[in-house]
Formats: sequence, structure tokens, C-alpha cells
Amino acid sequence: MGYAQPVLDLVIRHGQVVTPQGVGAWDVGIEGERIAVLGQPGTLATGSARVLDASGKIVVPGGIDPHTHLAHAIMSHPDEPGLTMGPEEDTRGMAFGGTTTHIDFCYVRPGMEIPEVIEQRRARWKGNSYVDYAFHVTLCGPLALRVFEQIPEAIQEGFPSFKVFTTNVLPPHPKRAGNRLDFGRIQHAMEKIAAHGGLIAVHGEDEDLVQFMYEKFRAEGRMDGTNLHLVHTKLSELLAFRRTIALARATGAAVYFVHTSAREGVEAVAEARSLGLPVYGETLHQYTCFNADYYKTPRGFCSHTYPSLKLPEDQQALWGGLVGDDLSTLATDEYPTTLAVKLRGKTIEDVTGGNVGAEARMGIAFSEGVVKRGMSLERFAEITATNAARIFGLYPRKGVIAPGSDADLALIDPGIKKTLTREDFHVTDYSPWEGWSVSGWPVTTILRGRVIADGGALVGSPSDGRLLQRKIDPVILRRPAC
Repeated sequence: MGYAQPVLDLVIRHGQVVTPQGVGAWDVGIEGERIAVLGQPGTLATGSARVLDASGKIVVPGGIDPHTHLAHAIMSHPDEPGLTMGPEEDTRGMAFGGTTTHIDFCYVRPGMEIPEVIEQRRARWKGNSYVDYAFHVTLCGPLALRVFEQIPEAIQEGFPSFKVFTTNVLPPHPKRAGNRLDFGRIQHAMEKIAAHGGLIAVHGEDEDLVQFMYEKFRAEGRMDGTNLHLVHTKLSELLAFRRTIALARATGAAVYFVHTSAREGVEAVAEARSLGLPVYGETLHQYTCFNADYYKTPRGFCSHTYPSLKLPEDQQALWGGLVGDDLSTLATDEYPTTLAVKLRGKTIEDVTGGNVGAEARMGIAFSEGVVKRGMSLERFAEITATNAARIFGLYPRKGVIAPGSDADLALIDPGIKKTLTREDFHVTDYSPWEGWSVSGWPVTTILRGRVIADGGALVGSPSDGRLLQRKIDPVILRRPAC
């Protein structure tokens, strides 16, 4: 009996398709929300299916941004409270830029409970995201011990990743809640998380060094924001990463270091992985493309996030980690505001961290990684989608072009060569990537079989995005599996 081909709703033809088995000239057949079949060119019966011609395009898994802060309290100006832009605004840019899933955060502070905070974020996102989404749970401050007893239930309900800060990124202020979790509570959290199939994500800086540098620079009158890299130092990252890895080794916890910014961080992650420890490193496209000298330019703070931009040697190490396999993911630390808010701060104590970068992430990674540095297309797919899906429990539903997976796809046109302008972006009134020259850019984005952006037009809806429950593969938690 011959093979009965499924009735397809969408066929993508004539593209170079990036799969786990390599890159090839495949036609992609989509039935409903899932990829049904990959076929040799011209072999898929289209019937009444919509056909997209991907000639000259590269078809990659829809991007997964594992680190975003939307509808998030702005910390840098506690006397003037505000929020970053919400999912209904920022995920428009994701759709244009080829990203089909993002993972944001639920902040749990003293007096709060994990279930109620998750429910608040669920309600805020529902019907307001153009792309699919999930949440990490962030544990902040001197939390009551009973809160840690809620970790197993959160993991069971599909929220298996937890974030901690080893420092407060800004000095104490009576109107600013601290984010730092002490290392005693970090150890306690690691034990609970490791025992129940979860993973801990860590913002790694040394609290003593960071806060002393704020005090020292204040006393010396060296308050200009161009000194941020001398407050949030390379040594601070080294100490925090290595201390965290030692604690994780003792507890058996898997660790994901967010926004690795320095060579020292890359080296600490690489060493841990060489020992077989389940340690993963993330960096950001602004860390790879800008360094601390950029702070001295008129709009230099547009590319700042915490910890800080570092030095050219760090950029080189970050690219080495991405092109090789010491680092696992490229994220954004998305923190979208207007240009006025972003540039309001001028000192080491009030520059607003984060930026609006999710729309540019896939295009910048392609141009800078694949075109300029020879990154393979398979590796490009790993750092922009597949590895995040695997680490955070979305694989193989997300992050891969394979039969049975969600039909989340981005089409990149490698023939686009231009200098980016304000008009290339769709979230707010600035982008740190204005003036950047690129070779290749996303032109079509497909979410679960539906085209949501195509040829510069947004055709999706803020009701398209869905909350994703997750479960992490035990292999990810035992050894450095990606």
C-alpha cells in the first residue's frame, strides 16, 4: 500500500531548509498547526494549500528569545515609576523579526506566592501577544522559606525554570525593591529545583564588588555612565559564575547563566561543561556587537544593559562561544521603552538597562554570525531557536523544522543588503541597531502554520500567541546536552 500524503494547508517551496540533519532543498508541508512532511522539491501535492515561494530564501526554525522583560517595572528611576512596553507592543517586533516564541518572567518578592504571581502574568499576556510565550519564575529578596516549598508544584504545572540574581544591579533605594537572592537561599532553591526536574537561571555578578564600586565611584565623583563597565566588572562576573558553579555542583542543579558579558564568564562556563556539568551560557547580541567605548557616543546608552558592555577581547570571546559550542543561546534581555526613557539616565546609578532588540536579533545574528564569521546555518538555528527550546523544555514542539513540530518558521532573505534605519523597526521610536549594515534579514514569519508577518506587513493578531507549558528533558539536567 502506498504512502498517503496528508492534506496540506500550506506548502513552502524552493527554500534552503535548515533541519537537524543539515541544510537542504526541501519543500515543507504544513497541516494545521504542525509540520506534516518534508519532501523533495516538487513532490508535495498542494491541492488547495496555500503555496509560499521561498526561492532564494533560507528557511529556519522560528526564533525563540529566552530572556525578555515586557510590562516590567523600570528600576533605574524609582522616584518616577513606570513600566516597559507590554507584549501587545513588543511582540509586534518579534513577529516582524522572525521570533515566534519568547520567555518572560514572573517576579516573586517577599509577601508574594508563586502561584498568584504566575496567574497575574498569565492574565496580563492572554490575548495580548502576537507570538507564543512562557514564563520563568524569578525568586527575589529575603523570601520566606515556605515559598520554596511551592517550587515542585510550579514545575509540575509547566514552569520548570527559575531565575535568581546574585547581586542588586543598582544601589539600594527606599523606593526600589531589591532583586538579589542570598547564596543560602540560592542553595536551598537549587536543591528543590534539582530534585523536581527544574533548572536555575542566574544573573551572575558579585554583590560585594558591585556595591563597593558604586560607593567608591560616588566618593570619587566619577558618576558618569561611561564608567558602567568599571562598576559591573569582568572580575565580578568571574567570581559570581565560579561561586555559582561550585554551588550547583554540590547540589546537582543545572544552571543557565543569562547574559554572559565577559571572557571570564565564557571561560567559566566552558570549564564547567568540559567537566560534564549541566551548565549553559547565554549572551546578547548587543554584547557581541558593542563594547564600553560605545558609551562615549551620543546615543551610547541605547546599547546598555546590566551587567554592562565590556571590552573588545570580551566581544571576541563571546563570538567564539557562539560560533563554537561554549555558549548555547543568543538572547536580548528585551526591555522596551521610548528613546526618551532609555536616554534619561546619565550616571552609573540611573542609566536604564536593557533595550529594544528582539526585532533585530535574528537578522543581526545572521549578518554578524553567518555572513561575517562563517557560522554554519545549523549553528545559527541552534543559538537562535533550538538550544533554547531544548534547555527550557519546549523541544521538539518548538525550535526545529521536523515532522510533528509546530510550524514555526522564519524565512531569511540573504540578498537583502542595507543599512538599517528607524523605518525598519516597529515597536518604539528608536532601535540601537539604526545605522547598522546588514547582509540578510527576515522577510516572512509563520507561527503554528499561520503567516503572521510577510514582506513588511504585519498580518497576525495579538490573540495569536499562546501560553506554553514546559517540561525539561532529564538529559538537559544531567550533562551539557546542547
